[in-house]
Amino acid sequence: MSFGLFSLLPPVLAIVLALATRNVIPALFCGVWLGATMLAGGNPAAGLYNSFGDFIIPSVGDEWSVTVLIYCGLFGVLIGVLQRTGGAQAIARAISARVASRRGAQGATLGLGVLIFFEDYFNALTVGSVMRPITDRMGVSREKLAYIVDSTSAPMCLLGPVSTWVVFVMGLIGTQLAAMDVNGSEYLIYLSSIPLNFYAWLALGLIVFMVVTQWDFGPMARAEERARTTGAVMAEGAQPPSGHEVEEMATVPEHQARKRNMLVPIGVLVGMIPPLFLWTGGFPENDLVTAVGEANGGQSILIATFMAVAVGLAMGMAQKLFDFREAMDIVVDGIKSMTLVYIILTLAWSIGSVTTELGTADYLVTLAEANIAPSLVPVLLFLIGALVAFTTGTSYGTFAIMIPIAMPVAMAMDLSLSLAIAAVLSGGIFGDHCSPISDTTILSSAGSSCDHIDHVRTQLPYAITAGVAGILAFFVAGLSGSALVGGGVGVVALVATALALRLLWTPAPRQREALVD
Repeated sequence: MSFGLFSLLPPVLAIVLALATRNVIPALFCGVWLGATMLAGGNPAAGLYNSFGDFIIPSVGDEWSVTVLIYCGLFGVLIGVLQRTGGAQAIARAISARVASRRGAQGATLGLGVLIFFEDYFNALTVGSVMRPITDRMGVSREKLAYIVDSTSAPMCLLGPVSTWVVFVMGLIGTQLAAMDVNGSEYLIYLSSIPLNFYAWLALGLIVFMVVTQWDFGPMARAEERARTTGAVMAEGAQPPSGHEVEEMATVPEHQARKRNMLVPIGVLVGMIPPLFLWTGGFPENDLVTAVGEANGGQSILIATFMAVAVGLAMGMAQKLFDFREAMDIVVDGIKSMTLVYIILTLAWSIGSVTTELGTADYLVTLAEANIAPSLVPVLLFLIGALVAFTTGTSYGTFAIMIPIAMPVAMAMDLSLSLAIAAVLSGGIFGDHCSPISDTTILSSAGSSCDHIDHVRTQLPYAITAGVAGILAFFVAGLSGSALVGGGVGVVALVATALALRLLWTPAPRQREALVD
């Protein structure tokens, strides 16, 4: 049975409810329920029963889904291990010993944010809390610290080879590949989207530009002028979050925090993935290229993460940071920390199954082929993703809603799957950076001990600057078919916009003097 236009109702309902309630979980469930009700001939009771029996339970029960859920849990455990062993604290301490200027303090914050690429919450809380004394000492405003922390945490989680975000997105990609009956490695497809994630790259590039030149504009320029000339790192009357999450993280005494406690487990994690790819791909019976193409990406990352967790726990126990019973508590708490991810993933898989049964993707493909120029598809995916993320405050929910739509449309219109996925990912991060209700934005304020509204207000012009450059990059990439040309246009637009805004923002005399320092 073909539902035509009505096949759009479940995903549209999910989007509308997500925007209205700012909570993606009930929105996704209602989308699943509506779709199941339509398939049950309009019977809502049968639809509720079928929501679980035909969609939610089967979505959790297949081998791929279980693999994703297990390695999501293991990533949660790994984050807990790295937190309890204090590796990031030691690295930050080593960095601070070499910082002697405002530019150096900001650059060190950027460097630590890039290094902690595997989890956005851990990044935001750790980088903000450990760098705050250093930036305060060097007269860097809390607003600038929060901006650097926020604008490295989410982008780096999507630009690094492994992270909690990577396994989440891989789960969405793998499900769509199976639904479209397309062969390929979900991990390799994800890796191919990294160079095309224009907003993430441009957001990081803008931080580098601002740190090197020390040219600020908008409210951030006023905040930096205040900190530079008066020593006040926060505005008068500012109310920073309590940051209890940060206090809870500071569990390792400084003399026990060692750099190797983070570097070794992360080295194990990253280093084991290539040989595991070859092994699961049948190397050496298969040649190198064939083995990589046929590799089991999910199982490879699962095993690599398990080994990283085991190494981290062993190092913590050997250093007497915790005993075996406490190590098991870390494991349990780490798995619990991923509960929200489990729920969103399960409902995302379920609504994907519902829309497949309703023929939503087929209808969208027909509609897109008839009315939308292919070159505009990446831009539209970016803008819609940004709107959903801005109003809901969650990139995860945005990806869950948009990737099942983006991939079938890209396949039917002969567009790059990687470009379509990257457009959704970029839009999600952009909206997340602009949203005052975003969890990472809130945690960046908490970790940096910056007034939350001050953080949002000062970061917004920078996020919009990178966002406009990202729109141009996706448009040119879609028009020309060249990611290199699109990226080049984005960089030129970013620098030109930043320079123009800097020139329009006339600095006060004290600012001009400080720029010479």
